[in-house]
Amino acid sequence: MTDESDDPGVDEPEEQRESTDRDSRDDDSTDEPIDEESSSHESGDEPNETSDSETTDDDEATDGLESSGATGERREAKTDGEGIVDDLPERDRNEPAYPEPDDDIGGIEAPPDDEEMPLADHIEEMILRLAVVILVGSAATAIGLLWASDAIELIWQNVFPGPSEDISRPHVYQPLELWLTRIKVASLLGIMAALPMFVYQTYLFMRPGLYPHERRYYLAAVPTSVVLAAIGMLFSFFLVLPVLFRYFTYYAGEGAGDAYSVGIAYALGETFNLIITLTGFLAIVFQIPLFIMLAIMMGVTTRRWLAEKRLYFWAAFAGLSFMFTVDPTMMAPVLVAVAMILLFEGTLFLLKWTGHE
Repeated sequence: MTDESDDPGVDEPEEQRESTDRDSRDDDSTDEPIDEESSSHESGDEPNETSDSETTDDDEATDGLESSGATGERREAKTDGEGIVDDLPERDRNEPAYPEPDDDIGGIEAPPDDEEMPLADHIEEMILRLAVVILVGSAATAIGLLWASDAIELIWQNVFPGPSEDISRPHVYQPLELWLTRIKVASLLGIMAALPMFVYQTYLFMRPGLYPHERRYYLAAVPTSVVLAAIGMLFSFFLVLPVLFRYFTYYAGEGAGDAYSVGIAYALGETFNLIITLTGFLAIVFQIPLFIMLAIMMGVTTRRWLAEKRLYFWAAFAGLSFMFTVDPTMMAPVLVAVAMILLFEGTLFLLKWTGHE
């Protein structure tokens, strides 16, 4: 028998020939050199261009979104309902730099203790300080009630030094007239005691907002004001009131002969109303020198200007005296007006003598 595989004339199967052809092609492709640069250039050229274009498109889209967002913010700022028109978005709007209370403004240093406080805190502090003043005044008034009768008798004897018993003793014409007069005299004592406390509490309230030189002026003015008020009250008790009531007594009995022989009697309540009113007004009048000196020292006015306008001040003093000291005899307003003019002119003379023009 003859083996078919050894026969050269026998053809190979078709599947075997196809496998052989594939193997030969693979060998040929392995032997060929590969141009890496050209391959990478050819294969990567188009993807890079695509990536760059995509990046550019993303940037443009982002810019467009930001521009759209900014425009939306600007549109929202223009239509925020409060009538405010602003071309800048809220995130780009810079807040103005406001100066702090202690910063230098215009080259002038702020008060060293100046602090911003809510209005409610200011009102609360003011109420507490006024409560202290009222408490001191009420305590002094209560103490004054214990010696009110002695004070009434002392003032009456000083105002009416006449020999007649009817004039030298007060008369009561209403049921509560004596008690009301005692309360008035005790209240006058309470006001005198509360005045320094009022000035001191006022200084404590204003102190944080005062400059150092203003504090010095205020501290110098406080005792000066109290002393001038005391001088005005003493001037009223020992000079003005005796002269005034002596003139009243003479005027009342001018047509009836001797005033002390006709039995003129003064009512307690009405007399003390006039005494207290005139005394308080003179205590204020004696503040004129202090007002003038403070105005000149703080640069509000000058002595020369006041001297040039003295006639206007004289007229104002006369009007005030006739307004607050109503007297049909015209004696009390004249005395008060003369006192005001003398204080005004005396202060101007003192300022000229010390070289303040």
